[in-house]
Amino acid sequence: MELDHVEAFLAIARSGGFARGSAALHLSQPAASRRIKLLETELGAPLFDRLSRGVTLTEAGQAFLPHAQALLASMRDGINAVNAVCGTGHGTVTLALVGTLASGTLPARLSRLRREHPGLDLRLQTALSAEVSALVLRGDAALGLRYGTDPDPNLVSVIIDHERLVPVCPPEHPLAAGGTDSAVALEGQRWLAFPAPPGAPADLYTLALQQLLAAHGLGAAEILPVDSLTAQKRMTEAGFGLAILPESSLEEELRTGTLRAIDMPALTTTIPVALIHRRTAFQTGAAQALAAALTDWPDSPAPALASSPTSSSIPGQPEQA
Repeated sequence: MELDHVEAFLAIARSGGFARGSAALHLSQPAASRRIKLLETELGAPLFDRLSRGVTLTEAGQAFLPHAQALLASMRDGINAVNAVCGTGHGTVTLALVGTLASGTLPARLSRLRREHPGLDLRLQTALSAEVSALVLRGDAALGLRYGTDPDPNLVSVIIDHERLVPVCPPEHPLAAGGTDSAVALEGQRWLAFPAPPGAPADLYTLALQQLLAAHGLGAAEILPVDSLTAQKRMTEAGFGLAILPESSLEEELRTGTLRAIDMPALTTTIPVALIHRRTAFQTGAAQALAAALTDWPDSPAPALASSPTSSSIPGQPEQA
């Protein structure tokens, strides 16, 4: 079985079409189609149902998918094992992370890592928490940073930090001054939050917001979906609604006064940040150096990559984002 045939199968399965899958592999569509045809001949079953607007996996394709992912990931592990002879802090390593985590101290931490290990080629890919897990499981990323642990037994999750979420409003809002009756001030307010992807659980921020509002008897409050952290901040500044946002992303706005933290401790919460890796993956020196830098967060432990998965999280909060 040719690995490039398996790679073509996975690219087309992920993208949902031969044209998009071929483009992702920088192949012509006929070349990708030939690879799939040869793979289907070898397996003795069709892997895709060809539809007018793309493709879907057949029952045989669905059965083959996890094995194809494991095969390609295992090959990448082999390449990493060979590259590991370069030593700690050398080689290429990819980190998948939730975009909202690329604020606060993380950029400075990664910059320091690159200075300390000039032979390390660090690559970043942003995604939602569930997508971060998928990238790590496929071997497209050696490590992942996501909100909440992942219960998948093929992943090891270690909580390395707790992100503090704080409610914010524009400076001219009545809640900015504090000292108001919270029940009265919150009545009828609109809130901005991340929308849930189609067919996926609600984002951890959105779920945390819903729980906080429900605790104040505001479960029916209007929530406006906004899929960008920057857009949420700008729209909150413009008075379109209130938001509960990661404290690490608000440093500039709180310093300049374009946003004000709402002085209501009951509306402040934290969500766990987990470092994940595939349980059976070979961890190169570059991956180990990156893991060490990520687990060296203030007030957080520095667990080894081989540690057992942890399920610690905020009581009553979900573990998916």
